Amino acid sequence: MHAVRLAPGQSVGGRYDILDLLGEGGMSESYRATDRETGQTVVLKIPYANIIGDPATYSRYQRETEIGRRLEHPHIQRLLATGHLDDSVAPFLVMEYVEGESFRRYLDEHAPLPVDEAVELTRQMADALQACHERGIVHRDLKPENLLITADHQLKLIDFGIALLQGARRLTWSRLSNSVGTPDYMAPEQVRGERGDARTDVYALGTMLFEMLTGKVPYEGDNALSIMNQHVNQEAPRAGSRRSGIPPQLEFIAAKALRRDPNSRYASMAELRDDLDRWREIEVQPLMDDDYRPMGPMPSALKAAALIAAVFAALALIGFLAQLAHGTH
Repeated sequence: MHAVRLAPGQSVGGRYDILDLLGEGGMSESYRATDRETGQTVVLKIPYANIIGDPATYSRYQRETEIGRRLEHPHIQRLLATGHLDDSVAPFLVMEYVEGESFRRYLDEHAPLPVDEAVELTRQMADALQACHERGIVHRDLKPENLLITADHQLKLIDFGIALLQGARRLTWSRLSNSVGTPDYMAPEQVRGERGDARTDVYALGTMLFEMLTGKVPYEGDNALSIMNQHVNQEAPRAGSRRSGIPPQLEFIAAKALRRDPNSRYASMAELRDDLDRWREIEVQPLMDDDYRPMGPMPSALKAAALIAAVFAALALIGFLAQLAHGTH
């Protein structure tokens, strides 16, 4: 099912020498390689073999290529070139190599972050995502796992695998439901199966700001279903309720970004960024209760999550009964 594992020293595309495997994602494997023509260290993203044979998933890969061609920003990993594996139609992307560590690992080790650091990192992402939105691109899966942080505290957005490209037809993917995203960072409209827009990314960035300030995401639960349900049906807690000493201005910014109703959030990343730039001077306004419409029928994403949770519960019960039976002998 996966791409053929490439070995260190192996040549790809006539100019790239594999150094090592960096990681595996939902659609591809990433390798660190040397470009013999430039001497640069680069990243090769090579899709799994089954991606090439599935039109819908391959279209997502092609969309990521098109998005890469449109974007040039200091906080977004650059697409340098494309190519094909030797004697194969299998394509690959040549990406900028970023010397840094996973922002997820960084948060796990350092959060909650100092206020000024949290503001600066959020501002960097707001600036990068505003550049995306101006080019008709909505990321839809902003999370620490899709970011790298460098030694000088610069964030790099590195994955556009499920991004929405304005004007492109809607794609489905056998590995994803119609609701795309990661439960901890999904906006309510994503849970409902809607495509989302720039305000969907605002919500995800608000979640990350909350996490940077408090060390925890706003909603926590035993499974994805529980977390997704909270995004839709519960108001996000205030950051100050999770950690004392958070300035009320930043608590307000995070709360406004996390409004369940997209119309009540910041209308754009530029608007959010402006408040971050002058956060000490902004006027803290009361946010009225967000009367977002009731959940209604459970969307397909939640039905799938409920089914998965039920299966795991059944397996756990079977295991427990087996252990109990074994103990009686």
